[in-house]
Amino acid sequence: MTTETKLPIDKENIRSYSQKNNEPSWFSELRVQALAEFENLPMPKPDKTKIDKWNFTSFKSHIVESTTFTSLEELPEEVKSLINIEEAKNLYIQRNNTPAFVSISDELKSQGVIFTDIFTAAREHGELVQKYFMKDGVKVNEHRLTALHAALLNGGTFLYVPKNVEIKEPVQAVFIVDHADTTLFNHVLVVAEANSSVTYVENYISTVEAENGVANIVTEVFVNDNAKVEYGAVDTLSKGYTSYVNRRGVAGRDARIEWALGLMNDGDTISDNTTYLMGDGSFGDTKTVVVGRGEQKQNFTTQVIHYGKRSEGYILKHGVMKDSASSIFNGIGKIEHGATKANAEQESRVLMLSEKARGDANPILLIDEDDVTAGHAASVGRVDPIQLYYLMSRGIPQVEAERLVIHGFLAPVVNQLPIEGVKKQLTEVIERKVK
Repeated sequence: MTTETKLPIDKENIRSYSQKNNEPSWFSELRVQALAEFENLPMPKPDKTKIDKWNFTSFKSHIVESTTFTSLEELPEEVKSLINIEEAKNLYIQRNNTPAFVSISDELKSQGVIFTDIFTAAREHGELVQKYFMKDGVKVNEHRLTALHAALLNGGTFLYVPKNVEIKEPVQAVFIVDHADTTLFNHVLVVAEANSSVTYVENYISTVEAENGVANIVTEVFVNDNAKVEYGAVDTLSKGYTSYVNRRGVAGRDARIEWALGLMNDGDTISDNTTYLMGDGSFGDTKTVVVGRGEQKQNFTTQVIHYGKRSEGYILKHGVMKDSASSIFNGIGKIEHGATKANAEQESRVLMLSEKARGDANPILLIDEDDVTAGHAASVGRVDPIQLYYLMSRGIPQVEAERLVIHGFLAPVVNQLPIEGVKKQLTEVIERKVK
């Protein structure tokens, strides 16, 4: 059963927007078809979280156009702190729904690397984008929110790394929200061909409060044979945003996908992070850190699904809840029939800082093969009084002792972020949210 939803945008608006962007016909038709499917698809059903009354469809404006940046010196100070301006060779900045700045080094251009906004990619590299876009990663018709994403996509980026190309310096994207009416339907598509490697880092940062904001963010990462992608992200959208975030990876033979995610939005959030280990010898590692505060409700589902023989999948999730915030951590390690010698390991831990805070860690192993290795661990609890006593006995005040315990609890993920400026940002966000 589906519920009729009145969207503030219709088929004609979609066609007009697509035409304005000069999108190829396949992209335009995919949008229209997705909008047609939207009403007949069910909502996603995150475990133990009711989202039927969350706002994913009502927003003031589909597009907020903004001025671009001619120089990085024009960036707000809080954005400058994320970027090493002197060394920022491979950088994309989106301001609200406008591609505002892009740079890629001559060296990477000469090697065939593509790094641009998703609309330019669809126009200039349409065949390549179409090959991967919402087919084998996130499918248009999975549920109502994926269809809505495909129909209303209004931003994002495309990164393509050709065969045998190793990018040594991180590639970074920053998505700035500095207008209260901004709606985000961002799509990030990363493709690493055989024997290539890249580190990609993105930041979502709000400099204004939104009243009725909607964020519907989808990432697809394709890592072909013997390639490696390190994917770091720090999400810090403001309290007014209701967010659906779906990050998905597909790994080929002997390929590696490593996620380091700081999920720090201040509004209600559901997050789906799934890695498909398709090839023999493939490897997936997901590290996630979360801090919830106020009356936030959040649901984080992390899955590693093994199809390849000798594939290895690891999940590490640490979360801190304070005030009346609540969070569900679902960790799923699934080994399909035929994935012999696979190894699925996971650990989820939640630390609660107040009586009204709630955390729930659900480790799940689904094993359809005999000759495998699997394990899980989960804990939900409050700050260890023995740790506090130890620190306070050495002259550290209680508040400072609690802060040190929290940072130590989250450090296994924070330390994995590959850009120092981003790592510093995440540390500052954690400090602000747990103060």
